[in-house]
Parts: sequence; C-alpha cells; structure tokens
Amino acid sequence: MRQLHRFLAAEGIRPDDPTQLIDGPKQGRSLPKILSEEQVERLLAAAHAKDGLSGLRLAAMLELIYATGLRVSELVGLPLAAALRAKEVLIVRGKGGKERLVPLGEPARDAIRRWIEAREASETEGKRASPWLFPSRDGHLTRQRFAQELKSLAVEVGIDRRAVSPHVLRHAFASHLLAHGADLRSVQEMLGHADIATTQIYTHVLSERLSRLVREHHPLAKQTFRNPAGRQGR
Repeated sequence: MRQLHRFLAAEGIRPDDPTQLIDGPKQGRSLPKILSEEQVERLLAAAHAKDGLSGLRLAAMLELIYATGLRVSELVGLPLAAALRAKEVLIVRGKGGKERLVPLGEPARDAIRRWIEAREASETEGKRASPWLFPSRDGHLTRQRFAQELKSLAVEVGIDRRAVSPHVLRHAFASHLLAHGADLRSVQEMLGHADIATTQIYTHVLSERLSRLVREHHPLAKQTFRNPAGRQGR
C-alpha cells in the first residue's frame, strides 16, 4: 500500500501520500526459550552420573554455564588460569574485551576442581598442558561440540533436544534468578549486557509464566460473575 500511494503521488495522480501519516506495524520481540528448574536439575544429575573425563568435563561446563550465565563463546574460551584463581567470583572477558566479575557457587567450583584434577592426572609426562580450561586437539572445545553433548544429554533425560542449547541455559540462569528475587541491574551485570533493555526481556518471560500459572491453576480464573460482590453465578 505504501508503494502504491508513493507511486500515485510521484506520478501526480493524487496530490499527497496518505500513508506517510500512518505508523508502520512493529514486529513483536519473541520471548526467549527457557527450561524449568526441574529440567535443569535433571540435566545436571545426568551429567554428574556420567563416567570418565568426558563426563567430568560435561558436568563442569553445565554447572558453570548455569551458575554464571556465560555466553557459550565465553565458556569454551575460558583460560585455565581464570579457573585456578577463581574462588567466589570468576573473571570473564566478554564482548569487546570487557571484563566482568561473575559470582561462582560451590557446586560449580567443586565440578571445576574435580575436572581439573582428573585432567591433570590424565596428562602424559612431558606434554605441555593446554592453556584452555576445556581443551581439545586444536585449541579449546568448540561451541558446536558442547551443544551436541548438551542435546544428547537432553534426550537421555526425556527433554526435547530442540528445547535445549547453551543459550537456553543462559536464559534459564537469568529467568531463575529473577524468579527468586534478584534485581534486574545485578542480572544485567552478570550477563554482560551493555543495555538493561536487553535484560528486561526476562521480566516479560517471568510475567508470562506467572500469568499462565494463574490462568491454569487459580480456582476462579475461568469463572465469570453477574454479581461480583456476592460471587453469584458462573
């Protein structure tokens, strides 16, 4: 319609273009996918139940990304030195080379410690240790490899593999924090968002979940009243 009226005005068929006064439609922002706390617990339990180095590595990565909300590129690119000096906080280098401090809980610290100990015990004498926390043959573990392991783990615990990704765990970190009373500014700093408007999307997720909870479970949600004061009729 805009193109038609622009053409008509340009050709002099009509004197003006009325579509210039009309605001165009705005595309709504889709809400991020998240996992429930129970689903994350199932993933963590399954990762910790795995044997061998690969199991310890997966458990450490999963604990770390859920405890900190790191971007997957930040996770796989963590240097070993950052983990060795990490106590209550982890120093992360994010977008644009900006550093930020992220709190690190005991479960994540314990998983990292067990992974490093097992990794050191498996390294052959004389071989130079990798500078990466999660090494591979050529540098550090790739984002794609971690995502594949995560999706395989989801299938094992009965979660749709399409609903699980490293970025979904970042979403889960933020939304679960807000659900338990964290303030938006703190979550913004931990996620490394430059603009708090980016973080605010998680408040919409929380609002939608609460609204759905009321619609589905509140006893009066589907009732209508002719006389609200006396609660007569349905």
